[in-house]
Amino acid sequence: MKTAVMIGAIVALLASNVYLYLQIDRTKTDMAKLREQLLTEISNLRETSSVTSQTAKHHIDALKEELDNTRRQASSMATQAKTEALKHAEDLSKQIESEQKKMASQLSEVKESAGTANTRVSEVSGEVTNVKSQLGTTQAELQKTVADLKKVTGDLGVQSGYIATNGKEISALKRLGERNIFEFNLAKTKAPQRVGDISVLLKKADPKKNRYTIEVVADDKTTEKKDRTINEPVQFYVSKARQPYEIVVNQVKKDQIVGYLATPKDQVVRN
Repeated sequence: MKTAVMIGAIVALLASNVYLYLQIDRTKTDMAKLREQLLTEISNLRETSSVTSQTAKHHIDALKEELDNTRRQASSMATQAKTEALKHAEDLSKQIESEQKKMASQLSEVKESAGTANTRVSEVSGEVTNVKSQLGTTQAELQKTVADLKKVTGDLGVQSGYIATNGKEISALKRLGERNIFEFNLAKTKAPQRVGDISVLLKKADPKKNRYTIEVVADDKTTEKKDRTINEPVQFYVSKARQPYEIVVNQVKKDQIVGYLATPKDQVVRN
């Protein structure tokens, strides 16, 4: 049984590792796609900017040439014609200035897009690093918590699986995946309360002695578990499982108990 439990723990740990590695691989793939898209966008922007810049440059050169011709013509014209020519030259000068500003703005947009792309690539790289760090932390925490878990013999004389004594260890049990875990917080009531596929009725709770008495309702039968202590596996059989169900109470308060129900993964008819 110990070997089977340890194999189960290893399988659960490997499953967790595989999941995180797949997450890293997916993030890397997304980062590669994003990098390719950003590089393509930057290339297109640069190409568009280059064409626009060349067009604007030719336009500006043409305007400058027209301005020079207008100025030359103005010097040999009458006063009125000269005034009109100078006004036209002034308009051309303003148009040239406007074209130059537009071209500078386009170049600034290309630089800004390139900077944004580089920033996003850096962010994705950081995300991959964080996932790798989380993977290492998760492995270390799971191994430490599993090492803290203990196995004891239940009230039916059957050796229990790992027993959790607090919320952190209950989370580790869930991640191991060896059994179904149903947490509960039961107050003293007149009617049984549902926990997993059974019902539990709290009859007595003694926080000073950390003892309690409950009634378990399963398969239309009621079984009393009297004067039990905290972190003790309270075991009972149901018709559809070969291994016993276990109730573990971690806290006893006034008219209240807190703990969990552990049930076997394999639900079959017991001979």
